[in-house]
Formats: sequence, structure tokens, C-alpha cells
Amino acid sequence: MFNKNKRRNMFLKSEPDEGLILLCGLGNPGKEYENTRHNMGFMAVDTLAQHYKGNWQKTKFMALTSQVTIKGRKVLLVKPQTFMNSSGDAISMLQNYYKVPSQNSMVIYDDIDIDLGHIRIRKKGGAGSHNGMKSVKKSLGTEDFPRIRLGIGPQPEYIDIIDYVLGRLSLAEEEMLKPVWPKVASIVETYLTEGLEIAMTRFNA
Repeated sequence: MFNKNKRRNMFLKSEPDEGLILLCGLGNPGKEYENTRHNMGFMAVDTLAQHYKGNWQKTKFMALTSQVTIKGRKVLLVKPQTFMNSSGDAISMLQNYYKVPSQNSMVIYDDIDIDLGHIRIRKKGGAGSHNGMKSVKKSLGTEDFPRIRLGIGPQPEYIDIIDYVLGRLSLAEEEMLKPVWPKVASIVETYLTEGLEIAMTRFNA
């Protein structure tokens, strides 16, 4: 008979992975959600994985992960495969397994309250109307974790919010986003080497 304790221990790591940073992009898995506004977090970590030569791998934690080294720091890029509204389940399991404190778990996600092409960094805060962030906050039991908010607004008045966030980016919008991806990499590098406060001062201006 399969030992239940043995099964539980599959998800336990005896020693913390010192210095590891979780960098979690939020989105929905599947072809039908590719290149949609709600998948900006996925796009960001995909770009980082490509830039830092990481390979995505399936895990037992309901997520795809890619371990990379950025400016000498170990970073685990994460794409939860739970769908947006349950994003926190995968992140909390990875956080518990690697024993990473919430302050070292950065979340990247779309924000309809910020204009397209703009970025805001926050040290902590509420989830607003974002269901993915509501899940992360609930699963981690705290709102004390850093985040990068990628603007997708403003929402046109004639389009329902669900249709808008799940809509695909137009060619014009993709063009507007081209400067965003290298900027995200610069933000992450600054965060890792100089700290979050410096990153906020430099890139929120």
C-alpha cells in the first residue's frame, strides 16, 4: 500500500534553497489564451527565459518552471498551469518546497488600471480586481510580496472587461509593447543587484 506520509514528503524539501528568487508570471495555459492581454505575465517570463537561456519544464507543482541565473543570482521563473483564478495554488507550493519567503517571490501580471506600455512596481499591496492576484494573496496568506504591474488599459467603454482582457493584442498594441520586455529585464536585474527600492525609484518615475 502506498504510504501517505511518503506522498506528502514528495512535496517537502529538507533544506532551504539559499538566495533563490521566484519570479512568477500570471496567465492562462493553452493555445487559445496565447497573446491575450491577460497573459502579459506569461509573456514577460517567456521573454526572460529566452533572454537568459532558460528551458521550461513541467513540475509536480502545477506549474512550468525555468531555472536561470541573472546577475549571479538563482532565479526560478514560474508559469502556473492552474488557470488564472487559482494561480496562488502553484506559487504557494513552490514557495513552500523551496522555502522561499514571500518577500523573495515577485509576481508579474497585467493591470487594466495602467495604460498599455506602462509599468509600475510595488513592494506590497492589495489585489484590486485581479482574480489571479486575489488567489496569490489568499494562498500565500499575505500581500507582502513584490510585484510588477504591466499596463493593458484603458478598457474601451464598449467592450466588456472579460472580453477585453481575454482578447488578443492587436499589431499596434504589440508594437507599443516592444520596449516593455527589455525594460522588465532591466527592472529584474536592478531588483536583484540593487534592491527593490532602487528599482521602484528608477523605473516608476
